[in-house]
Amino acid sequence: MGESINLAVEAKGISKSFGGVLALDNVNLELRKGEVHALLGENGAGKTTLSNILAGLYRADGGTVLVDGAEREFHSPSQAIEAGIGMVHQHFRLVPPMTVAENLHLGSPDTPAIVSQKKLVASARRMMDEIGLEVDPTARVWQLSVGEQQRVEILRVLARGAKVLILDEPTAVLTAQEAKDLFVVIRRLVAGGRTVVFISHKLNEVIEISDRITVLRGGKHVVTRDAAGATPRELARLMTGEELDNSVEHRTVDGSVVLDLIDVFARNHRGIEALHGVNLQVRSGEILGIAGVSGNGQTELSEVVTGLRRTQSGSISIAGTDVTGGTTRSIAELGVGHIPEDRIGVGMAGSASVKDNAILRHYRSSELSSGTRLKRGSVIDFAKRLVAAGRVQTRSINMPAGQMSGGNQQRLVAKRESMIADRLLVAAHPTRGLDVLATKEVQSAIVERRDNGCAVLMISDDLDEVMLMSDRIAVMYEGRVMGIFDRSQFDRERIGMLMGGQVEGAPS
Repeated sequence: MGESINLAVEAKGISKSFGGVLALDNVNLELRKGEVHALLGENGAGKTTLSNILAGLYRADGGTVLVDGAEREFHSPSQAIEAGIGMVHQHFRLVPPMTVAENLHLGSPDTPAIVSQKKLVASARRMMDEIGLEVDPTARVWQLSVGEQQRVEILRVLARGAKVLILDEPTAVLTAQEAKDLFVVIRRLVAGGRTVVFISHKLNEVIEISDRITVLRGGKHVVTRDAAGATPRELARLMTGEELDNSVEHRTVDGSVVLDLIDVFARNHRGIEALHGVNLQVRSGEILGIAGVSGNGQTELSEVVTGLRRTQSGSISIAGTDVTGGTTRSIAELGVGHIPEDRIGVGMAGSASVKDNAILRHYRSSELSSGTRLKRGSVIDFAKRLVAAGRVQTRSINMPAGQMSGGNQQRLVAKRESMIADRLLVAAHPTRGLDVLATKEVQSAIVERRDNGCAVLMISDDLDEVMLMSDRIAVMYEGRVMGIFDRSQFDRERIGMLMGGQVEGAPS
């Protein structure tokens, strides 16, 4: 009896199908009041489907949902929020030109009948004081950092009375400091009696922030256990059903220089100087990892190397060929692949088919083109081979690529770019938002390129990943290279200090 009183939400025997495919199969979930409950699983395991049912976006085909012991059925998110369940999605649903105060009041029953900026700001400040979250209510959303935008989303949900807050991949786009700030907010919420559902692929974070963990696999409930004593390796095995080896073999770097940047300066999309005199070399058969907090020039670095951004000054050469100011095609033809950080906006055309996206870098080859037209049979064979080699799960190579899961989109882009990377692979945040198995597959593809003599420039804001994958590490801060470490010099604290701009103790 005491246990049921302590439950905020109880989901019993939840099932859901899409087009004959079973997404959830008789899943049970119990959420206690005042706990952080992590929901783990690979892409397609059913985490988001279950969350969307609790948040009123989907209706279950079978099973029941109890809130505070009373059975509820939701036909819309507004009904779920009335019952006390709200969800903050991975891709924020804010209106960028509007102010924070305006976004907080959109669709809210508490919006004043006669609207003025003064009243909206005053009301927004009251909300923030009650909840304990602070964001400038007069700022426009587009002016905010990603972490601040996330706070606005959380405020919107909590201001409508949510006692259960579902956070879908909340740290996927946050810097390390923003993630720490979010954890402070989460702990404050659960200390006040609220329940937080934490969906993430970052297992170390899950163990750090959660009280209990539920693992789903293939739409079925695998286990619910206390977070205390859990290890990333154990959780990965529960999620995938197999033992994953997370080690990467490293060796002494002695290959020839493939990528050479000399005193490179470049501006960002706002016209502000983002790269300040960058000098870097990447050799064949090595992974040079770029460590740094997002927004410190890593994006611009990957873009100038691959021809997406012009340099102001300095020179870039690839295998002895000067490519400064070169086009993306001319650089790609030198054997350069690019896994961009924005896989949807830059790496692929979401409305085009999987097949068309598979041949984006290859359609000019004699294998696929006669010069004036594509060879239809060869295109289909090539796309099928790429999809199979990249373990891309898709209903058909003719379906729009944008309809695939994020993990499968990334597998497609990573495999396609690896296939053209004979000399250099530029991989920017290649595993961001991917589950454990997809992450391992993409990392393995990158290591395979290195082992075949390719030079790899890998950019990630996940320091654990940089230290796992890299043969050498270069640290960037505010567009400058703060230090370069050989593998024998890897020191988390020292690298972390340089990432924060502290130059004390930097290696020569």
